[in-house]
Amino acid sequence: MEKHHLLIALSSVIVFGTAAQWISSKLRLPSILLLLGFGFLAGPILHLIHPDEMLGELLFPCVSLCVAVILFEGALSLKISELQQIGRTLLYLLTIGVLITWGLTTLIAYYVLQASFVTSLLLGAILVVTGPTVIGPLLRQIRPVGKVGPIARWEGIVIDPVGAVLAVLVYEANMPVLTEGLQASGWHVAEALLMTIIVGVGLGGIAALILATLLKKHAIPDHLENLVTLLFIILSFTASNVLQEESGLVAVTVMGIAMANSKVKLQHIVEFKESLSLLLISGLFILLSARVEFSAFTELGWRGIAFVALMILVVRPVAVFASTMFSDLKWQEQVLLSWLAPRGIVAAAVASIFAIEMGDQSPELVP
Repeated sequence: MEKHHLLIALSSVIVFGTAAQWISSKLRLPSILLLLGFGFLAGPILHLIHPDEMLGELLFPCVSLCVAVILFEGALSLKISELQQIGRTLLYLLTIGVLITWGLTTLIAYYVLQASFVTSLLLGAILVVTGPTVIGPLLRQIRPVGKVGPIARWEGIVIDPVGAVLAVLVYEANMPVLTEGLQASGWHVAEALLMTIIVGVGLGGIAALILATLLKKHAIPDHLENLVTLLFIILSFTASNVLQEESGLVAVTVMGIAMANSKVKLQHIVEFKESLSLLLISGLFILLSARVEFSAFTELGWRGIAFVALMILVVRPVAVFASTMFSDLKWQEQVLLSWLAPRGIVAAAVASIFAIEMGDQSPELVP
């Protein structure tokens, strides 16, 4: 891109992202609606932003780092004490709910979208997530009482690395199936899952321990606390991903939860991360929605509409009611929780990455 075009494109990301957040707050609408709309406007309509030309191969590494910061900021709001009331329900949502969502989404993608089974399986894994980038603003607007708020917040943050890791495992398992057979694939998945947990939890916990110790001993000057915290986030995420792919999201989530439940005062760090996350969310939604071509919608036609409708009206309610069947949630809370499953930036980023990866693979891996 020419110098002036690149400057206009970068400026447009900030202008459109900030404008969308500002207008949505005035209209009391979920910010994601305007962010997506403004992204389409800046990209496919006005052609001001071409993310792939702007950033090239740096696009998705930058997206990944931004997502790491967003997940860490979200995890800072999670208090272990809340698990005394919502722990069992949350566990069922993260196990039974994930399996039901994955299975039903796979079937719908296979029969409705007519995608290949491998693609359907991968899409189901990606769409088990909800996402703090959307859940957080929604909860601030509707302000639910009771357990729905904490459950939705915990689920939206913890399930993001679960979905991303699940997608990677599904993707990586396909190559051994095609080349060495099902048994090799099973061992490969088990090994990758174990390594993801060990590396992610281990490095995230170590990073939190070191950072908390430095903060408690006042080894970091006050004006550098935010910057050093950002340093630890990036280091733990990058080191974890280098050792085991997609374990970085687990690492930053564990790090955030550990920091939130330490005895360290985090007021300034939380305020800084909230502002930074707001900027990153705005920019990411603009960039990723600007990459979408309208032809993608027309190609799906009625099948795309049917897929979305079934995801909203069937998959999420079935997953929630099955997971909360024996909980003490009232039916009104179950219904509300069934309507709280918007997909955030992690789903968009992971889907974009795999779209590129699968496009370069053999025909067995693509529809």
